[in-house]
Formats: sequence, C-alpha cells, structure tokens
Amino acid sequence: HFKNTRETANAIKKMPLNRAKTYLKNVIAKKEIIPFRRFMGGVGRHAQAKVHGTAQGRWPLKSCEFLLHMLKNAESNAEYKGLDADHLVVDHIQVQRAPKMRRRTYRAHGRINPYMSSPCHIEMTLIEREQSYSAKDEPEKKKVSKKKLQKQKLAASRAEASM
Repeated sequence: HFKNTRETANAIKKMPLNRAKTYLKNVIAKKEIIPFRRFMGGVGRHAQAKVHGTAQGRWPLKSCEFLLHMLKNAESNAEYKGLDADHLVVDHIQVQRAPKMRRRTYRAHGRINPYMSSPCHIEMTLIEREQSYSAKDEPEKKKVSKKKLQKQKLAASRAEASM
C-alpha cells in the first residue's frame, strides 16, 4: 500500500536505527501512531497524533512490518560490513509507486469493476554517526541581513582607511 508506506517511511526518516525499530513495534502494538500528513483524506483523528503536531494518524500494520523487516536486513548488512549497529541512523528513505497489479471484482447486474493493488518500491540508506547532534550542543549562528553585512564591511574598510 503505497500511501500508508509513504507516511510510515516519513515518520522514521532521520531516526536512529534502534529508535526506529522500537517505534515501528510500538505502532504495531498501537502504543504509538504514524502521523498522516499528505495522504490524509478520510483518515480519522486520534489523540496519539498530538505528539507529532497533527491530528490525523493511523497504525498501518503491513507497512510497519515490511519496514521492520527492511531495517533488520539493513542492520545485518551493516554488521557484515563491520559498522556499529548502535550508531546507525536512517539517513535516506524513499517510497515510490510500483506498477499496479490487476484483478477484478464482480458487481450487481452482471458488471465487473477493477480490483487494483497499489504496491511500492522502498529504498533505504543507513549511515553511521558517532554521536547524535542535538540543538543544545551547538550554539546557533544568528542570521545577519545583507544590509547589516554591507554596513559592517563599510565600517571595517573605513577603520582600515583611517589607520
């Protein structure tokens, strides 16, 4: 299911591997929710979604199980390559629509309607980070406007000229 998987993948983007795995397990157990941001037409509102700053969310079981299997596979690949599994972070995850599979469903009065599946392709990259950076560790640079920069340069050049 492309739409569910896209929302689930977006939820675990930039997460550390261990947190992503526990998050997906919690979603399967309905302890945490996947926030639905783009494909949210007709999606119900739930109190659990408040944590993510939205109102709508679901617990897409199949998508979570598929992504959990992919994360476990990626972890074993990383261990085989000699990377430390504790420092792995989901750097890139992308979900794309795959060609639809076609079946048919039979309706009243002898009609037939399509019964399409919506598969998807998932690609994922994990990278090894030594320590996770938090906003408190790095002092944030204050943004300076172009006008202010020009004034500072002008003042600096005048100071040099007067010496």
